Amino acid sequence: MSELRYTANTQLEQLHARYTGTGHADTTKYEWLTHQHRDTLAAIVGHPPLLGYLAIADGECQARERFELVEKMLQPCGKPPGKTDE
Repeated sequence: MSELRYTANTQLEQLHARYTGTGHADTTKYEWLTHQHRDTLAAIVGHPPLLGYLAIADGECQARERFELVEKMLQPCGKPPGKTDE
């Protein structure tokens, strides 16, 4: 049974190391939301049909929409919250 637990923890650690958006024990709510928003924006920019749909909905050309989405990736959830020393 302990071998199974060790294997599961090792696999989980490998997933966290490979995919930064999966989080870890110290991930804050802000960091997790930022990863989710960036992943969504990257998916829209990376799939031309989604980008075209969004461009039509906003009444912009695809190049302008792509530019705006990439700009949003810098701070998708606003400024980070202040650090609190506890």
